[in-house]
Amino acid sequence: MRKLWIIGAGGHGKVVADIAKKTGRYEEIAFLDDGKAAGETCGSYVIRGRLSDGLRQIDGSEFFVAVGNASVRRKITKQLKAAGAKIPVLIHPDAVIAEDCRIGEGTVVMAGTVINSGCQIGKGVIVNTGASIDHDNIIGDFSHISVGAHLAGTVRIGSGVWVGIGAVVSNNLSITDDVMIGAGAAVIRNIEESGTYVGVPAERIEMMEKHINVNYRGG
Repeated sequence: MRKLWIIGAGGHGKVVADIAKKTGRYEEIAFLDDGKAAGETCGSYVIRGRLSDGLRQIDGSEFFVAVGNASVRRKITKQLKAAGAKIPVLIHPDAVIAEDCRIGEGTVVMAGTVINSGCQIGKGVIVNTGASIDHDNIIGDFSHISVGAHLAGTVRIGSGVWVGIGAVVSNNLSITDDVMIGAGAAVIRNIEESGTYVGVPAERIEMMEKHINVNYRGG
């Protein structure tokens, strides 16, 4: 049994704490947050101070970054690794995961998710409630598969990608790094340029604006 420090005392952090409790691995769970005062609470858990306070108690502890922003999650994870902190994988007991999947440290897999055979999930990934990842997917570090998003088979997702709530990605496609897929979007072709993509089928926002402007001018 160990102590778990959760970094990020927000709504996402509360869900992570609930998952951690359900694993039965921790005798104590507490929060660290550089933007909130020690003694405040996050759900039923106490904020004990800043990240630096937790790192002074690194022995016998694990640290989990519960921050939605991918760049912040990456930065804090880098700090933790430099300090020699142990970073776990947290998986809700109601998730369904094939036995041959590989999941990187700092990743959380939430309730009702399905990850099928042959998948490789990177470090610091969020697989959110009710998402599904079909066979032989590769998900890059610090990406986020949102609530109810669905990836078909043999999809390759880069790092720092956000697949929005309810979005779908068709099979055998690749999405490059640092892409945001809007809520409810349908990706039906490879995405090779970083940016924000929305709609059915998903298109890059700048491209959509250009198309609208041309039509408005009668071009």
